[in-house]
Amino acid sequence: MTTGLVNDVAGTTPPATARDTDEPSGTITISDAVVAKLASRAVLEVPAAGGATPRVLGRAVPGAGHLGIRETSLTTAPKASADVDGSLARVEVTISVRWPMSIRQVTEQVRGHVRERVHALTGLTVAEVRVTVTDLVTHAAPTGRVR
Repeated sequence: MTTGLVNDVAGTTPPATARDTDEPSGTITISDAVVAKLASRAVLEVPAAGGATPRVLGRAVPGAGHLGIRETSLTTAPKASADVDGSLARVEVTISVRWPMSIRQVTEQVRGHVRERVHALTGLTVAEVRVTVTDLVTHAAPTGRVR
């Protein structure tokens, strides 16, 4: 008699669990600050773009590096902000461009790369990337000499 009971139990299907359904069990919210940080880092992956010095009333702040404020450099992270609304993001970055590169080409590269990287890392669709160029970098960081 026990075998009939075992067959009956073995023949039944187990109840569905949350993992068995296709419905999501929760949501992940990515903050504006996280998207802005990712966008800022993505700009640094474009060789001819970097951070720009802050400006007050349209003028660069001289000696900003000595005050602990960002400087114009291709190695410092640019200022970035983001606005996330559901699965859409809008990003704004303020950058510097290496002279004599084409500003148009560099800003197109930045837009495309920021859009691609933010989407790859977060799954968000980047609807808009606004790029403001405030400085041109005319000096390159000294490189080490090989002997």
